[in-house]
Amino acid sequence: MTATPMKRSAVRLLIDNKAFLALVLLVVVSAAMSDNFLTGDNLLNVLRQTSINAIIAMGVTFVILTAGIDLSVGAVLALSGAFAASMTASGLAPWISVPGSIAAGAAMGMVSGLFVAFGRIQAFVVTLVAMTVVRGATLVYTDGRPISIGGGDVADAFWQLGGGYWMGIPIPIYLMFFVFVLCWAVLHHTRFGRHVYAVGGNEQVARLSGINVNRIKVSVYAIAGACAALAGVVLTARLGSAQPTAGMTYELDAIAAVVIGGTSLMGGRGRIFGTLVGALVIGVLNNALNILGVSSYFQMIAKGAVILLAVLIDSRSQSSS
Repeated sequence: MTATPMKRSAVRLLIDNKAFLALVLLVVVSAAMSDNFLTGDNLLNVLRQTSINAIIAMGVTFVILTAGIDLSVGAVLALSGAFAASMTASGLAPWISVPGSIAAGAAMGMVSGLFVAFGRIQAFVVTLVAMTVVRGATLVYTDGRPISIGGGDVADAFWQLGGGYWMGIPIPIYLMFFVFVLCWAVLHHTRFGRHVYAVGGNEQVARLSGINVNRIKVSVYAIAGACAALAGVVLTARLGSAQPTAGMTYELDAIAAVVIGGTSLMGGRGRIFGTLVGALVIGVLNNALNILGVSSYFQMIAKGAVILLAVLIDSRSQSSS
């Protein structure tokens, strides 16, 4: 009599933590196939490379939890990075250029949210248009050329955000975990977070219960834009310049991290910890394939297979629940 419930709970536990189990399996297999994988330098490299996608993905998690989607985060990253580079080159200190760039990203996300919430237009269409417009604006703003952050003390201070170390650990890793803790606290310990889940679970019921659904929708797109902008700042700082083509396909990696982490594309279900793990799965997979000398073309196929598997598992778990 008790064996069946115990078996079901064990299966549910495995399904709920599938991303973490996949990460552990990837690490074990990668370590077995290459002696260089578990070196300290390589692990820090994995975390630093993962940080940008993880920061974007954590913002996108808010959107997907409301049953939305945001295809514009890669373009927002590029334009925000260009703003940060030009402000830094003009001599503005990081405490001005960084918040200014993040605010610009949040504003771009907010515009998309306004069209989704009040225009009643599908999120896919709105953010696809936003991606095109913002990408075009980036090319116009940069004139199709990289914008250098320049030299001097201001540029050096800005560069620390992407290329600096503290206590032997790259600054982007600290930023990634800071964003994770902040997003986790907002989603799981605030009324706003509970409303995000409610809107994604059943928008009509959420509206009838007194939740300002439109405000929640606008807010989550603003959060996604802010996270994309922060990632753009980190990438620009690390490269020492803003590239007009930066962030191409980054939105796909971010969505992949969210889905692999167990957040449902139907909304209402998911965890920010899962998104972080999903981003690490992609980062470890890319790193392991690079170490093994696998062609980048095959890496795309492998990444696609992992995403498809995650979606299939999510679909099966939803149908069985």
